[in-house]
Amino acid sequence: MSSKVLSAAIIGLDCELVEVEADISSGLVSFNIVGLPDTAIQESKERIKAAIKNSGLTFPRPHVTINLAPANIKKEGPSYDLPIAVSILLASGEIKNAIPTNSFPIFDNQPLQKTLSISKAIPEAIFVGELALDGSLRGVPGILSIALAARKSKIKTLYLPKDNAKEASLIPELEIFPVSNLLELANHLNKKKLIQSYTGEVPKIIPPEIEDCNDMAYIKGQEHAKRALEIAAAGGHNVLLTGPPGSGKTLLAKSAPTILPVPTLEEAFEITRIFSVAGLIPPNGSLITKRPFRSPHHTASSVALVGGGAWPKPGEVSLAHRGVLFLDEFPEFQRSVLESLRQPLEDGVVTISRASGTLQFPAKFILIAARNPCPCGYYGDPQKNCICSPSSIYRYQKKISGPLLDRIDLHVEVPKIKFEKIIEEKPAEPSSKIRERVQRARDVQSRRFKNLKIFTNSEMKTAQIKEFCKIDSQAQELLRQAMLQFHLSARAYFRILKIARTIADLAESEKIQTVHLAEALQYRPKISE
Repeated sequence: MSSKVLSAAIIGLDCELVEVEADISSGLVSFNIVGLPDTAIQESKERIKAAIKNSGLTFPRPHVTINLAPANIKKEGPSYDLPIAVSILLASGEIKNAIPTNSFPIFDNQPLQKTLSISKAIPEAIFVGELALDGSLRGVPGILSIALAARKSKIKTLYLPKDNAKEASLIPELEIFPVSNLLELANHLNKKKLIQSYTGEVPKIIPPEIEDCNDMAYIKGQEHAKRALEIAAAGGHNVLLTGPPGSGKTLLAKSAPTILPVPTLEEAFEITRIFSVAGLIPPNGSLITKRPFRSPHHTASSVALVGGGAWPKPGEVSLAHRGVLFLDEFPEFQRSVLESLRQPLEDGVVTISRASGTLQFPAKFILIAARNPCPCGYYGDPQKNCICSPSSIYRYQKKISGPLLDRIDLHVEVPKIKFEKIIEEKPAEPSSKIRERVQRARDVQSRRFKNLKIFTNSEMKTAQIKEFCKIDSQAQELLRQAMLQFHLSARAYFRILKIARTIADLAESEKIQTVHLAEALQYRPKISE
């Protein structure tokens, strides 16, 4: 006797349907799983046996073979426990409410040919979940991608662990059945005791509360750096903070999320999908409505930063998608790790190539990097002498390549705070006020790019820059002189225009004026003759 049920394989951020076949035949007692399973799936044999037995059901004694098709797709993780167990119970007759079939909705929606043996199936339903030894179900990652794949394939029913029901309910037009344990599911499929379907609501996106420790109101001085972060938040631009130890670079970076605008529903879905595949959504979690802030240590590898591995997973740049990636002690990262940021900073996408294929992960983030000017940290400080030799200063600064620096829009000096500023009792402008201006600027960009697949000024391509960043002859002459005097690249030219467009949006100006362009030029590193 054989049976078929559907499950799903996560590939990058996408999902492929997987047919789980069970065959029970006479012969020596054995339990085999084929179809390119990983170690976790091979180990599931013992979990499934114990779960079926401890649920009061009978595990068949003869020869059991499980096939995960198509066999050319790698399958990983414990999410196949439930579909394998259901297919075994179907084939053994423990689950009786299934139909003999010669048609099964699968990869290309073409029916499979009827085999000589009798095959039972539960069509138009996907099963996912990890089994505990007592038969209860644990949550699994990637549920949002699985739900999207189900809707795309016109499969209307999804059986999954209770912990994942709220996340799956984000996708409409699906019938979600939250399963507590294997026996409950068997009774439901046998129509003994039905499981009530789950219907959730998409949570409302509201501004997150600002923690006092990260409010801009409590950062003394550094008005120039705060202004740069406001521009970065409004237009999605990258920032490099340079200054001596203790000047407030890290505090400024950690306060940046408090001035970011509320994500749109589309952005929230993008963030949630990445976190779902990475397994970072908590039990009973749903839509992530807060922009991410990621701060990896400088010992992180290139795989940890940009993603990859034998089973490619999103890295820190993708986990920071639509949020902030903060790299403290920027020159202390390995040079090869930093150079791997070039493509994500330019394209907003990470492309991971393997012999088996190519995967892409989104990576549209705001990079905030912080560094000291030299190894001791006091090069150029007017109060404390630098003890570094010229050669060590040169080597330290050259750890970050020119092409990478050219991809950073805003270069900001963060000087040491004066004593008078530290003891000043008057609070600075709070994050809530700055965020209001940033939100207005983002609203302008949303209307501007309504028919385009971009959200911020930093994502504009050349044709869009020419359309939305027009400047008059006076501003053009100013930019020409800056290009000649400071040897700016063509990339820098377009990035300056995008920054000027953001500054104009913050000023609620329809046109880019000379004053906006002049402010944008302040944030470029200047290399004069």
